[in-house]
Amino acid sequence: MPFKKEPAFQHGQAERTAVLLCNLGTPDEPTAPALRRYLAEFLGDHRVVEIPRPIWWLILHGIILRTRPAKSARKYASIWTPEGSPLKVWTSKQATLLRGWLGERGHLLTVRYAMRYGNPSIASELDQLKAEGATRILIVPLYPQYSGTTTASVFDAVYTWAAQVRHLPELRFVNRYHDDPAYIDALARRVRDHWMKNGQAEQLVMSFHGVPERTLHLGDPYHCECLKTARLLAERLGLAKDRYRVTFQSRFGKAKWLQPYTEPTLVALAQGGVKSVQVICPGFTGDCLETLEEIAQEAREAFLHAGGQSFDYIACLNDSDAWITALATIAERHLAGWPTRDKPDEAALAASRAAALAAGASR
Repeated sequence: MPFKKEPAFQHGQAERTAVLLCNLGTPDEPTAPALRRYLAEFLGDHRVVEIPRPIWWLILHGIILRTRPAKSARKYASIWTPEGSPLKVWTSKQATLLRGWLGERGHLLTVRYAMRYGNPSIASELDQLKAEGATRILIVPLYPQYSGTTTASVFDAVYTWAAQVRHLPELRFVNRYHDDPAYIDALARRVRDHWMKNGQAEQLVMSFHGVPERTLHLGDPYHCECLKTARLLAERLGLAKDRYRVTFQSRFGKAKWLQPYTEPTLVALAQGGVKSVQVICPGFTGDCLETLEEIAQEAREAFLHAGGQSFDYIACLNDSDAWITALATIAERHLAGWPTRDKPDEAALAASRAAALAAGASR
């Protein structure tokens, strides 16, 4: 395999540090052709679907990509914003604000974002960082709980890019922060702020993205890390065990996934006499299709139809101050030992501050 052409090198060139935030991804637009491209990349990842490739290729291209894109496009259209996909909007804002937060703490570095599937791709952003002279890059997946289906897939994309590069930058990876005190605090603040404005429901449901149950038995730590996040959040909120539930959403296919499932749990609660619930999705750091459509629309309808009276969806961390502070703390910890404060550039610091203020003003 030929290596990519190296950017022009200059002797004495300053070393630069960068942070790359990586999220799952999103189609370019809410249309069937765009969803077909996106789903082909997403569902074609061997980390996501572990069925033997020849069999899965026939199912994916012979059935799923012929029927699912149009249905998924309608779902995306229901949550699309004038700025584009909510996930892309929030991830972009998080990168801008993180650069400003780190700048305020004296770290003069580049912060960019990329998507594992779709655009901007991880490879394209790494190319850009390298072209800009980045010699050290911290990879931060925006998945608090580690899973082979998500976090490891981001690392795969980085390794694939690296295999084509002659002069590699130093690379570091953040595997998880499911029990990080600052992350738990950001979640707790999100819930308390909602309670202050709307009161407290009978049940708080913490809904995490699902994965096939077999991954747990094969050694994936995701299930355990979700449960720990939920326990720590409940403790921080002072919730008794009978006041909250942990569930898993977004099933795909007929295989058994992690249980209990979110929507059936909500239906059972309503049928059992629970009149009010509030749902938060701690595994998602930015609102997206799975939170805005699957939970705030579909799950709400299911709960109310089953006899519930009040359903509140608690927004993801998005661009909340507590979350950006937590993200900056996590990044600082993993940047330790790398020079990020050498030769202060007042113009760069001023630009970081201005960008952060502009992003904050747009909230």
